[in-house]
Amino acid sequence: MVNYDHQYTELEYCFGPEMTQGLDVREVTIAQALNDGGYRTGIFGKWDSGRAPQYLPLQRGFDDFYGFCNTGIDYYTHERYGMPSLFRGNRRITEEGYATDLFKREAIRFIEENKDEPFFLYVPFNAPYGASNHDVQGAQAPPEYIRMYGELPGTRRQRYMAAITCMDDAIGAILEKLAQSGLEEETLVMFTADQGAGSNDPLRGGKGNFYEGGIRTPFVAKWPGHIPAGAVSDEFCSTLDLFPTFLSVAETQPPENIILDGYDILPVLTELGESMRNKQFWELRGKRGARIGQWKWVLDTEDRWVFPDDETGQLFDLSTDKEEQHNLATERPDVLKAIKAEWDNWMIEMAAAEPRGPFSKAYFDKLGYGNGNYRLW
Repeated sequence: MVNYDHQYTELEYCFGPEMTQGLDVREVTIAQALNDGGYRTGIFGKWDSGRAPQYLPLQRGFDDFYGFCNTGIDYYTHERYGMPSLFRGNRRITEEGYATDLFKREAIRFIEENKDEPFFLYVPFNAPYGASNHDVQGAQAPPEYIRMYGELPGTRRQRYMAAITCMDDAIGAILEKLAQSGLEEETLVMFTADQGAGSNDPLRGGKGNFYEGGIRTPFVAKWPGHIPAGAVSDEFCSTLDLFPTFLSVAETQPPENIILDGYDILPVLTELGESMRNKQFWELRGKRGARIGQWKWVLDTEDRWVFPDDETGQLFDLSTDKEEQHNLATERPDVLKAIKAEWDNWMIEMAAAEPRGPFSKAYFDKLGYGNGNYRLW
């Protein structure tokens, strides 16, 4: 595991997990599916799916890439604990500039170069993620943005807000480029986050757990003439639904022999219709979660590397308690039993879904599934 207290050498980093691990090459990305459908594809920002050549974006369906390929970088030096980590295409490069501004610049360039043909543009800003260095705690931001929230050099909170504001301006510039290019009404734009915030008040929990504060994220979609302006929906949707939705917009069929875990949410966005999703399951190092309809089960752990002694967990009715304050596990043992059984079935399904399997046999044995009711190759 990458160590926050160590400056790496090139040789050390070559054998680190961010170099040797990555998204399995047998997985099909959104970029591959849309590229096969005639779309130009570009990514500018954070690619946290492997740094070895076979894992880089140009080998995973993207035509254009500028960014970094690990968890985080210094916003200015673009280093990961002392190691230069900025890429253009398949090559590491060095360049001056604040990361958010550079990703904005490349996104605008991509729009200009591809405005006359269908394109898929993915801009995963790292802001306001913490910088990967030993000198700064938290995010970094340009001085002019920090001054919006107080005096220089700025507190950690100031830099966090400043980094978000700078990102907001970058997104605004990208949207303006779409409008100037006459593409505003032809382009579906979505904004979301990869997980809940560190604090997501009044929701319970935050990043790293399965309470609503850890899994609910902001989501905004814009498509003039298709999505009603200012509309709000409370439907149950997931980022798993983005893949099939993008395929629907592009009028492209999903890859053969690929089972998608999501649903097309265009009817939710354009007609304020009902979502096809009524359940979802989560697992992270012994932590477990499931939502079926209005019911939510959470098994949280204090230590991320220790399995809980008591696997009862907590049961919540999100229709009346989205803050998850009233544990109904004792009052509704029937619901608790049913939802845990569904989670068990999902885990077994995940093990059998692919020859590579998302989990190891040892892990399944530890969870108590070592009875032959799953298939691991």
